Amino acid sequence: MKSLLIPLLSLALGVGIAAAETLVSPKPFLQVQDGETVVFLGDSITHQSLYTQYLEDFYYTRFPERRIQFHNAGVGGDKAADALARFDDDVAAFNPDHVTILLGMNDGQYEPFSKDTLETYQRGMEEILTRIDAIGAEAIAFSPTMYDHHQFALRKNDETFRFRDRPSDPGYNSLLAYYASWLRQTAYGHDVAFVNLWGPLNDITFAMRSSQPNFSVIEDAIHPGAAGHFIMASSIIAQSNPERRTVSNIIIVRDGDQWVAGRKQGVTELRANEDESEMSFTFLASALPWVVPESTSKYDLKWGPSAPASLGYALTKAGHKLSRELLRVDGLPAGNYELCIDEIVVGTFSERQLGAKVELQNFPQTPQSQQALEVALLNQQKNDEFIRPLRDAWSKVKSLRRKNDSELFEKNYPILMAKIDTLNEQAKALENEIYRINQPVPRQYLLKRVSD
Repeated sequence: MKSLLIPLLSLALGVGIAAAETLVSPKPFLQVQDGETVVFLGDSITHQSLYTQYLEDFYYTRFPERRIQFHNAGVGGDKAADALARFDDDVAAFNPDHVTILLGMNDGQYEPFSKDTLETYQRGMEEILTRIDAIGAEAIAFSPTMYDHHQFALRKNDETFRFRDRPSDPGYNSLLAYYASWLRQTAYGHDVAFVNLWGPLNDITFAMRSSQPNFSVIEDAIHPGAAGHFIMASSIIAQSNPERRTVSNIIIVRDGDQWVAGRKQGVTELRANEDESEMSFTFLASALPWVVPESTSKYDLKWGPSAPASLGYALTKAGHKLSRELLRVDGLPAGNYELCIDEIVVGTFSERQLGAKVELQNFPQTPQSQQALEVALLNQQKNDEFIRPLRDAWSKVKSLRRKNDSELFEKNYPILMAKIDTLNEQAKALENEIYRINQPVPRQYLLKRVSD
């Protein structure tokens, strides 16, 4: 095993270095259009309904003019073979246009490297790619995520830790990097997009441990918490080369004795008083900022408590990189100006700050951020009340299959599928409400000079 660990560690480092060098795939993917469907296929990490939820939030707020359907197809404990067993009912039945695949954590079985185990995973993943191609969908292969050995060592003596008695090979995180390296090459051969999740999770974790030795975003060593899931979602969006990285870009400049706004920006009713101590305008954005709730869920999750998604948001600088709301007003007389949006005080800025730019996504009290938060909270409710219970029902379907009792399966499968169908319909009802409240509305901006 020692001789194998050296090349595995080299591959692991290679995957991490690649992530540090570039986070943007040369081939855009997940360019989801109006009326299209996205299926998230995976194991318990997808079943958690967190990175999927944050991705949904991004599309709900960034493309409010598009009606996009999302389907979580994650089942706890799944390997590639398990995903194949339910592929027709849980993936193909939804006629997806895009299918993401996150598997591998269980496929290695937490054991030392085994050629037979690897080949089983390879055959399963190759077959999944083939079947996605056969239904005419775009496949996006995600690397396995990180196994946090340090976190496992910290928690293995905790009697409440549900994995304390699970044996895991000390080289398992490196083995996952090996699986990721194989998957990247295989995806390339299939002309399929590949997203490196292993690299960003490891890179951020070890960078933070230089100052916080016990830092982790994978609190049970296997399942990322909310912060880890946001790092995943941010990595997926960044590597997808999204159509829109900026939410809005308001530019107002002086043209002689007139104030003018940049063309095609949604600014109307621009006015300034004679001494230019006040300026007002109406702005209609085409999108909302990408925000995440501070709490992970209203309910205790079986994967345990975790750092909030906002930590992942901060660590990835997602606001600046993927959700910028820029305001630039150049040419104001010297002084400090209070900015209000719909009579909500956002902050006070000097004429120099305004002339450079202000990034409004950094101010959660803005009406547009609060509207986006309302969308995210409603989506959290959808995932809490319907999506996770739906995925729990699919776990029971898997248990039925593993019993190899056809009579038992035929008796209980229709019952479970009826429950699943009901949960899907209930989720759609909340989704309708999300699409009602995610539409940007005109906002009234006011800049008023204040005393120093």
